[in-house]
Amino acid sequence: MRRHLRAGLLAAALLTATAPPAAASNAEATLAARFGNDAEWYRNRIPLFESSDPTLDAVYYYRWQIVRAHQRDIGAQGYITTEFLDDVSWQREPYASLNDATGFHLGELRWMRDRRFAADYVDYMYRGGNDRHFSDYMADAVWSRYLVDGDRAEALRHLSAMRLLFGAWDDHLDFTKGLYWIEPLLDATEYTISSIDASGGKDGFRGGDAFRPSINAYMFANARALSQLSMLAGDEAAAADYAARAEAIKAHVQRDLWNPAFDHFIDRYKVSNDHVRYWEPIRGRELVGYVPWAFDLPDDDPRYAAAWRHLLDPDRLAGPAGLRTVEPSYPHYMRQFRYEGTAPECQWNGPVWPFQTTQVLAGMINLLDHYKQSTVTRNDFLRLLRQYARLHYQGDRLDLEEDYDPATGKPIVGLARSHHYFHSGFIDLMMTGLVGIRPRADDMLEVNPLIPASGTDGLSWFRAEGIPYHGRTLSVTWDADGRHYGRGAGLRVEADGKEVARRADLGRIVVPLARVAPSPIARPIDRAVQLVRGTFPRPSASSNPDPEALHDAIDGRVWFFPEMANGWTSAADDKNPWFAVEFEQPVALSRAELAFFADGRKIAAPAVVRLQSWDAQANRWVDVARTTAVAPNGITHVRWREVRTSRIRVASTSANGHPVRLVELKLF
Repeated sequence: MRRHLRAGLLAAALLTATAPPAAASNAEATLAARFGNDAEWYRNRIPLFESSDPTLDAVYYYRWQIVRAHQRDIGAQGYITTEFLDDVSWQREPYASLNDATGFHLGELRWMRDRRFAADYVDYMYRGGNDRHFSDYMADAVWSRYLVDGDRAEALRHLSAMRLLFGAWDDHLDFTKGLYWIEPLLDATEYTISSIDASGGKDGFRGGDAFRPSINAYMFANARALSQLSMLAGDEAAAADYAARAEAIKAHVQRDLWNPAFDHFIDRYKVSNDHVRYWEPIRGRELVGYVPWAFDLPDDDPRYAAAWRHLLDPDRLAGPAGLRTVEPSYPHYMRQFRYEGTAPECQWNGPVWPFQTTQVLAGMINLLDHYKQSTVTRNDFLRLLRQYARLHYQGDRLDLEEDYDPATGKPIVGLARSHHYFHSGFIDLMMTGLVGIRPRADDMLEVNPLIPASGTDGLSWFRAEGIPYHGRTLSVTWDADGRHYGRGAGLRVEADGKEVARRADLGRIVVPLARVAPSPIARPIDRAVQLVRGTFPRPSASSNPDPEALHDAIDGRVWFFPEMANGWTSAADDKNPWFAVEFEQPVALSRAELAFFADGRKIAAPAVVRLQSWDAQANRWVDVARTTAVAPNGITHVRWREVRTSRIRVASTSANGHPVRLVELKLF
């Protein structure tokens, strides 16, 4: 606390509200260069970032493309965020949602100025969308979002449901031990030490129930969040109850899941069979042992901080290309047990997972920010962040996949579902770690960039701007020698275009910043979304009547990645393709959003598009709008005088005979 007060006094002394704002960056040029014709979606929604490291810059913007691609519009229920771009057999139908990645999703979404995506997603998850298929830290993610946007009403909207969901996990609580247990598969980490060894080394996809650092850290964080949210709601009794639950979980984790022989948090078995015994510890270190730090569970004690030595040891968890999930000394390290056909499937016995790399880096950020330790340095953080960034590249192409070989950095699974996978974070690591914004519940702004202050391994300069925080818009600029931005050397923080603090070196800034009410959330409803195949709205087309292709064009999902075809594609000989939607009842419509894909070779956006409504009395199609300004790999907006109709058709003229691919049709 004294450290924060001293930093606050320093920042206050440097407060210069009348200083001129930094030179405005060319936001439009940046967005166009990064996103092409789809730049409009990102405009006024995302913070901009630039630095002396072009790889970090490129991956930062690519991660926003992942966020955009995984937003699924489900009509009147708003938006959710998906884990896989396309459908998988274990998703919640018909929405394509999975609760295990929700914490990562909300961690990224909280940095958007358009708050609808996070708000709709939270609404969906607490109105039945969270089926507890997997472990999660949903309540903690809601609190973390509140720390950024400061919207009290949004944070408390589902408090009753949050409490019920927390209580439902009592079915995984061993009351005699005071710890939660889970099957590794349902912790989204199949083929861990506990599940492999529980099978006698024969398998590991199912089984291996264990008291794990992960689920217990999640439940600790959820209990703590419920305490904080209850206090925000004025319910002191509930706040005290959940705080006590959090402390009890923490005490049991530190007493029973810390293994002094390993200097690491480890699993203990819940199951007993011919191979393992209840309460026995597993026989090796796993990366999951760092998850407690992602939620600030461990005490600030050198005994626990010693665990971080293993993360930096190339013979243990530090692989040449990424962080190993299990140490190479484990007898079943990197053994491939499971295949889809001949393709390797997901396993957690050594491969690098962006999922857990994110958690470890989040824990490292906390360790560096407010723990007293000397094991891990800022150089380590930036080096590992850069290593993680490199995993996003397949050659010169950006495509994040599920897991990687720690020796080579090449994808292991590589299945069709794996492209542009969203079960990890990066934007949140950049904002809280590299840029250093430490979100708080009070009316203070705290910034502490965790990059080296000097040396060739650091960043010479960076600037992040357009960052939403407590209803304000922030910018953070670092310029080591003052030459890049021409504003003097040091760290500078602005709020709503006015400088509020600066210091000549890298370090913590804490400054008062009164919050303002966030802007209201706009929620236009797409009437064309088809959630259940074969139901209204019903699609039809001039060619290629494949039901799945027809559905894809109105399934609420928009992306333009060539690795994952998305939408309806006309036949090669269809020179005047059309795509129509029929409603169960007439609806009032006045505009459309059309997403067309083009690859520059075989598939092109149409030259002309006409929107037509069905005139039931005249028994014919009637033009309501026409455009030649079609944006390939972006959104084409078409407006018309409102009509009430049971059918809408997109009629087009192909460009030079190329097939047309309609990624998505939205109608409002």
